Amino acid sequence: QVQLVESGGGLVQAGGSLRLSCAASGRTFSSYAMAWFRQAPGKEREFVAAISRSGVTTLSADSVKGRFTISRDNAKNTVSLQMNSLKPEDTAVYYCAADLQWGAPYNQHVYDYWGQGTQVTVSS
Repeated sequence: QVQLVESGGGLVQAGGSLRLSCAASGRTFSSYAMAWFRQAPGKEREFVAAISRSGVTTLSADSVKGRFTISRDNAKNTVSLQMNSLKPEDTAVYYCAADLQWGAPYNQHVYDYWGQGTQVTVSS
């Protein structure tokens, strides 16, 4: 069992930066691949970025490449999402998720555990 708690969301102007963090409970954090997804009002939840168990491999959606960076600290049981050059279209609730596998990181349905989400609002 893993419990995930996101933090770091807020209101920021376009072009600004935010850093989201996700704290995981349990002693097996390093066994899980981790990811960030987001859901804007009236839209489907979408993949943002994922990171392998060791942190060596990362993936990101085309819409955030070059602007967002996912990282993890297995000693601290945390995964982070550094978001730079934010745009109004990045406005959404951001969720972190954990998966014991690394088979389909883009697919939200493979993830075993989810956090409650944190709101990010980017004003123009």
